[in-house]
Amino acid sequence: MSRRSRFLAAVIPLAVTLILPAAAASAAPVRSGDVATQAQPRQPAEPAPRPDAAGEKTAANIVLRYSPDSRTTQATLRTPGSSYVKVHFASVRLLPGDRVTVASPSGREVHTYHGDPTVRKQRGDSPFTVHDGTGFAAMSIDGDTAVVTLHAAQQRGNAAALTRQGFGARIDSYFRGFTKAEYAAANPRPFSVCGAENRRDTTCYKESHPTEYARSRAVARQLLNGLGHCTSWRVGDTNTMLTNQHCMESAADLRASEFQFDYECATCGGRDPRAGTKVSGAQLLKLSPLSALDYALFSVNNFESVQQFGTLYLETREPTAGERIYIPGHGDTLPKRLSVVEDGGGNCVIRTPSSGVNTGYMCDTSGGNSGSPVLAGSSHKVIALHHLGGCPNWGTRISLVYKEISSLIDNEPGTPDSRVLSG
Repeated sequence: MSRRSRFLAAVIPLAVTLILPAAAASAAPVRSGDVATQAQPRQPAEPAPRPDAAGEKTAANIVLRYSPDSRTTQATLRTPGSSYVKVHFASVRLLPGDRVTVASPSGREVHTYHGDPTVRKQRGDSPFTVHDGTGFAAMSIDGDTAVVTLHAAQQRGNAAALTRQGFGARIDSYFRGFTKAEYAAANPRPFSVCGAENRRDTTCYKESHPTEYARSRAVARQLLNGLGHCTSWRVGDTNTMLTNQHCMESAADLRASEFQFDYECATCGGRDPRAGTKVSGAQLLKLSPLSALDYALFSVNNFESVQQFGTLYLETREPTAGERIYIPGHGDTLPKRLSVVEDGGGNCVIRTPSSGVNTGYMCDTSGGNSGSPVLAGSSHKVIALHHLGGCPNWGTRISLVYKEISSLIDNEPGTPDSRVLSG
């Protein structure tokens, strides 16, 4: 049994609106995110971190059949206040030219599938994730409502016969993100916000700290198995990304993860995040367990769609006391924020250069920040991989990670080579 399985817990009951008959049964969540520990300044906490709960899985039995009277059949999954809805299909069998879409009510996000992409991915299909059992999950929809529609290229007069032959789409479950109240109840306040909350939307720094803002663009929000959030980021010029191993324990975890770039507020303090660009996990390249360096190096599918957001490079030197740092990430599952200043208004700095494999700082972090890059202000390169809270908060010194992954990444700006991995 994995560490993640041992932390399964009961979740808050919910009311679900399904505009089609459905049988729903709650399932336990997986907790994922930053670590809340009471670490002493020179002794990072040893217990395995408990990722914070971001959502739950619910069973369903919804079938979208061909209709003799209409070119579309539709179902709506809605849980008021939920932060996302992610639909899992047990099967999708369609005639050529037909498709299933999973969309937000406004059409802000639309994910399209012309059949089961695990059997044959077709031109125009969206990314997808794979979970235990058969079938696949569509990419998540931000917000509390997902509209699932079967689109026929033409009206099907033989709809009844097609149903008997197994054509259509069957939804056997879905994942939904906790409401704000549920998230707070499931995740007690961490100790990794060091005093007052000093993080601000990345957009707030676009003019005053343009380089810090630009580097933050390479950072993505990870949705793990539909149930938990972490932070991950592009590293080097090739198709490689980093997060914590406790956010991705296996290749199965990677197949069940999606990564959302450009999920940040359009205006400072506006709470108006863009939909961003979502991609799925491809190949797990290297792992180091929590007991060692706590990192996961991997590639993503549809890499070309996220190259526009830039990348980050690794410092190969050790951190030094007092040097300026900053941290972009998705703490509390929120749109991307930057930790630039500490309590009192001074710059975030390295407080403990070395403690075991870690370096310590008082920059604010919280649940969902696990996997965030800690960047050196002098070079704007990554100097640590955040993974533990406790004020001071802690990150694995990236110099140690670099020694283990240097042959798998391209850490020199502008020199991509044959190590590029495409999804």
